[in-house]
Amino acid sequence: MKMFSVLRRSLHHEGFLIFLSICSFLLFPWLSRHVDVTAAPVDPGIFSLVLTALLAFLVFKSVTWWAIRIIWPVFAEYSELHFERNFKSLLPVQKVVIYLGFYMLLLLGFVWTLGALM
Repeated sequence: MKMFSVLRRSLHHEGFLIFLSICSFLLFPWLSRHVDVTAAPVDPGIFSLVLTALLAFLVFKSVTWWAIRIIWPVFAEYSELHFERNFKSLLPVQKVVIYLGFYMLLLLGFVWTLGALM
C-alpha cells in the first residue's frame, strides 16, 4: 500500500512532463509534415531524438526518486525538508563541488542506463 502512494507522489511531479513528452513525440512527425510538406520522411525521426532523450531523462528521474523513497525513506524525507537549509550554510566552494559531483553522478548513471538498454 505504501509503495503505491510513493509511486503516485513520484509521478505527480514528473507525470505531466512525461505525458507531454509522449504526446509531442507521437504528434511531432505529423506536425512536421503538416508544417513542411517537403520534409523528408527521415526528418521527423531525427528531430524526435531530442524528444526521446527528454522522455528518457524524465522517466529515469522519476524512477530514481521512486526507488529512493522506497529504499531510503529517511533520505527522501531529509532531502525534502532539511537539505536546502543545510546546503545554504555551506561555503561556496563546497556548494560547487556538490553541484558538479551530483551532476556528474547523474550524468554517468543516465549514460550507463542508456548503454544497458542498447
